[in-house]
Amino acid sequence: MLKKILYTDSGSPNSEEMIKVLMDLPAFQSAQLNILHIIPPQITKEAELEKEAQGNKLINQAIAKLKLDPNKVNKILRQGEPKDTVLKVAKEIDADLIIMGSRGLGRLEAILGNSVSQYVFQLTDRPMLLVKDDIYVKKIKRVMVAMDKSAASQYALDFAISLLKDYPGVELFLARVNPDLSKELLPLSRTEMENNPILAPAANKAKRMGISTRCLVTGGKPAQEICNLVEEYNIDLLIIGSPDRRPSIAKSLPDLDRLLGTSLSDYIRVNATCPVLLARTQG
Repeated sequence: MLKKILYTDSGSPNSEEMIKVLMDLPAFQSAQLNILHIIPPQITKEAELEKEAQGNKLINQAIAKLKLDPNKVNKILRQGEPKDTVLKVAKEIDADLIIMGSRGLGRLEAILGNSVSQYVFQLTDRPMLLVKDDIYVKKIKRVMVAMDKSAASQYALDFAISLLKDYPGVELFLARVNPDLSKELLPLSRTEMENNPILAPAANKAKRMGISTRCLVTGGKPAQEICNLVEEYNIDLLIIGSPDRRPSIAKSLPDLDRLLGTSLSDYIRVNATCPVLLARTQG
């Protein structure tokens, strides 16, 4: 599934650490890594050349820090507005995944703070991995997928399986938060959770690819409970489906749910205590 990864180099230590961690996964080792560095528009040619030289130096420093083979990395240096440039380059190279650092700002705070990652999150139709500045990036051993009845959730599961296939020692947590589940019925037994009609087929699909699974079912508000489960089970990476609900004529406009912070994915993006991969699908 992963062929081209776009990493936007912002100098964030956490996003750099995340790249190091991800390179342990066979799925990442076989993909092409594209490192993008963006310089602001310059008034004079002399200033432009100076910024380009600085940009190239920073990309090379990032490659050295990440201990990557320079011959296997595609270096991209662009001049322009960062928010639009990330989207443009992702489309140009047909990226399967965008990786960005994030300050974890919520709602209008991100807009007023001119957050690049929030803007890209609103407008991209590609999977996106957000790595907040205030979390601790760990070796990937525990991955969680938030499951429901949606096609986006199934895509998130497939994305997780493609990432973790042939990667030993990892456990995949399949989490189902049912808002209609009465508190009186909780906690469910392990057997009840494993027989959940949404989680059982998902677990079987992962097991067929040799991935160890654990099923979790609880009630409550999905966004909040998913974040609680992430913390309770010390999850290293959370993957959630994030469908684009805008009609085709409005693809260039922000998704108002995400803009105002009312979507499940926006709440999780801000509050989860681990990196969050938004498995984005259209429709």
